[in-house]
Amino acid sequence: MSSAVDCAYKVQGKGPALFVIHGLGARKESWDKIAESLQSRFTCISYDLRGHGESPLGCGEFTLDDLVSDLEALRARLGIARLHLIGHSLGGMIGPSYARRYPDRVLSLGLISTAAFRSPADSAALRGVFTAMKEKGIAAVLDTMLNGWFSDSYARQRPEMVVSRRKEALGTDSGVFLNVFRIYSETEMAPWLHQIQVPVLVCTGEFDGACNPGLNRQIAAALPDSELVIFDDLKHSVLVEAPELIATHVADFLRRRTPHT
Repeated sequence: MSSAVDCAYKVQGKGPALFVIHGLGARKESWDKIAESLQSRFTCISYDLRGHGESPLGCGEFTLDDLVSDLEALRARLGIARLHLIGHSLGGMIGPSYARRYPDRVLSLGLISTAAFRSPADSAALRGVFTAMKEKGIAAVLDTMLNGWFSDSYARQRPEMVVSRRKEALGTDSGVFLNVFRIYSETEMAPWLHQIQVPVLVCTGEFDGACNPGLNRQIAAALPDSELVIFDDLKHSVLVEAPELIATHVADFLRRRTPHT
């Protein structure tokens, strides 16, 4: 395990602390519109994962445990005792991993567009994507990935947003992108999800290929206290395509399930 890095972060709003975690090749700004909707009730803290955006890389290759340590270092730096956590994609793996290591610090979790209970075929497909990116370059593979991130109608109506997300991913150091993709593809939460005792909101898009509803139904079933929401017609990049929808479900979940907040 490498040393934790001091991640760049943004604080919006007031109220109980809500940490939001982006996915691979993204930035803390992915959460801006959602934070704007929630900031009247929560202190929303978004941050750049190590090697992303304004955050330093640290020393060499890193692991999921390192990303959990970075989150804990940020919590300690801000002096926050207990927190809500929401993560998208890889962020939806960092959140539960943090809750597993620091169960007394977490009040609730949100898992958005993430995966567990992958089949051997699922895992083989991800290994194939990883190998292709190493051999051909990330740019050569990214357009295929983007087709699985945005719904067809959104891509037609808002092509500039697809271009922006592509630029963001390619603007991430290639070694960092490969590192986080490897973590995302190799992480399997299935053996320990039952250990998570806090309320968990589990969400994914109806047509999210890699983080599909079937996997998310298994995630929700494995958790002792969870709710599952499947977003009609959406794929993977729900933070970009449907931030108001995400904010509405998160606010409702936290209001009902953690009323002390």
